[in-house]
Amino acid sequence: MPELPEVEVCRLGISPHIVNNKVTQVIVRNRKLRWPISNEVQKIIGQSVIKVDRRAKYLLLRFDTGTLLLHLGMSGTIRVIDKITPVAKHDHFELVFVNGTVLRLNDPRRFGAVLWLDKHHDEQGLLSKLGLEPLSEDFCHDYLLSKAKNRKVPIKTFLMNNHIVVGVGNIYANEALFLAGILPTVKVGTISKKRFNRLTDIIKLVLSAAIEQGGTTLKDFTQADGKPGYFAQSLLVYGRAGQACLTCKSTLLEIRQSNRSSVYCPSCQC
Repeated sequence: MPELPEVEVCRLGISPHIVNNKVTQVIVRNRKLRWPISNEVQKIIGQSVIKVDRRAKYLLLRFDTGTLLLHLGMSGTIRVIDKITPVAKHDHFELVFVNGTVLRLNDPRRFGAVLWLDKHHDEQGLLSKLGLEPLSEDFCHDYLLSKAKNRKVPIKTFLMNNHIVVGVGNIYANEALFLAGILPTVKVGTISKKRFNRLTDIIKLVLSAAIEQGGTTLKDFTQADGKPGYFAQSLLVYGRAGQACLTCKSTLLEIRQSNRSSVYCPSCQC
């Protein structure tokens, strides 16, 4: 599943091609995504994209009269292509612009979303319930500590709670906890202020590095131009269970937490 860095890379990739560009056609080939695509998306025709924002893993295309919300789901991809590019299997939705540019969503599993937020109102509450952006100034020292008060959940589960902080998905939670020297099973209520502050800084560094390198390509993610992300080449623990720790040479172990893989070093993390 594309995580925050991959979605941010997508935002950066598509913005130069569609901002200040007028939509001339909206094509819906399959309405049956995570939620049915409403006919209201046709309101975009004749409007120009003002800017492209991101909130958590949602892309937000801003127009004068509302916002088009896009989510890539489990394996969705967005491409900026020429309108003569042949339609492929699972190409479910696209915007055609006046200069011939096309923004096309491909989603094999159909877990993605295309929603029109009329007058920018989030009626379904998808955005209002989200926690802080990890790369924002508000995600600062003491924040995680304050949210951990009276909680007994494992730190890995805590970091992946989107009501607390968004976008620290499985890959980056594994990596950040390794660099912070914290076991994924440690209860949040036992972690000191000093360690939480260090973890906060590391989360920012890991996510920023992933964005700089174009995201992480494992199975499904590619950038808007079709190129892969290269952060996978820098992964220290995720996907390396049974291999030697790059720091101490101990064998990396793997457990399941909330149906997700957690890989850690029994020597470097405690």
